[in-house]
Amino acid sequence: MGKLASHYRKEFFEVPTPSYVIAKDLLEHNLRILHEVEESTGAHVLLAQKCFSMYHYYPLIAQYLSGTTASGLYEAKLGHEEMGKENHVFSPAYKESEFAELTKICDHIIFNSFAQWKKFGPEALAAGASCGLRINPERSTQDHAIYDPCAEGSRLGVRLRDFDESAIGGLEGLHFHTLCEQGADALAVTLEAVEAKFGKYLPQMKWINFGGGHHITKAGYDIALLKKCIRRMQEKYGLTVYVEPGEAVALNAGFLVAEVLDIQQENAIAILDTSAACHMPDVIEMPYRPPVLGSGEPGEKAHTYTFAGPTCLAGDTIGTYSFDEPLAVGDRIVFGDMAIYTMVKNNTFNGMPLPAIIASDEDGSWQPVRQFGYEDFKMRL
Repeated sequence: MGKLASHYRKEFFEVPTPSYVIAKDLLEHNLRILHEVEESTGAHVLLAQKCFSMYHYYPLIAQYLSGTTASGLYEAKLGHEEMGKENHVFSPAYKESEFAELTKICDHIIFNSFAQWKKFGPEALAAGASCGLRINPERSTQDHAIYDPCAEGSRLGVRLRDFDESAIGGLEGLHFHTLCEQGADALAVTLEAVEAKFGKYLPQMKWINFGGGHHITKAGYDIALLKKCIRRMQEKYGLTVYVEPGEAVALNAGFLVAEVLDIQQENAIAILDTSAACHMPDVIEMPYRPPVLGSGEPGEKAHTYTFAGPTCLAGDTIGTYSFDEPLAVGDRIVFGDMAIYTMVKNNTFNGMPLPAIIASDEDGSWQPVRQFGYEDFKMRL
């Protein structure tokens, strides 16, 4: 462990493994950037809870952002209970048994089809919600079909050919979400398609929602272009603009601390007490290779290892990394950018224990927010 010490924060040596460690100082760095966008443009920036729902930090987030967005009842309840600011919800389809409760806690309700709008709209309007419709501008700007709402056959959003002009009475906003980990250039391209196809309806609206997928806090992101896009909608159509970042809120603010359990020298595999399949499923779904503190690319440094989890899944591998010194059993491995799409997507496949959730500060002090045991596994079954 000492060989890698220069790359670690103090708390990485002390927390139990595996643990998600979310750093308040790094989170707040992102929040300041997002708040400046709000302050300088008047846009409303909302936390997309589907990416990051660690409500321990909601009081902090509430100091900087306008509220939350939800994908269904449970997230909507979480935003309402723990942040208590603007509370938006979108779902591809709502359940009748849940909708009445949504109308009590959500100020903005977005529908995915005219059928859903006609079915639930009157109830939402009667409750005082501002209602919107998700649109599909059919302008792909990415190559990952699984994350592309504009891909052929997408179920997300109404296409222009299916737009029912006779049914827009009562709608106050249009919503699109077409990006995934992208820059403002992709937003600008998408916005042109939105205007070309749906521009004639914008003067009848009160707001427009740019959705999520904006990497606003990533180094090199063109914030000036984002602001230009926001102001265009404000000045040309008089619209209030909403943006729903998830990753940008907690980007690079979290870590997953794990321990080496065994090293298979014959094939250079290090088995850890964490799992891609259970604790960082986007590694397999995306797929991508998460950063590891103190490591290099395969073969870049003297000693190369493939990291794997202890589950029975043969493909439960995390990635291949190199180090200046050989690893040993008991060494701690720290994965970066582990606040997003981790806690909200993890699982207990193979009876894997869930990682502890740790809040830490710049001075190295830390506190456990949640720790999990056997009962958490058993009660899910």
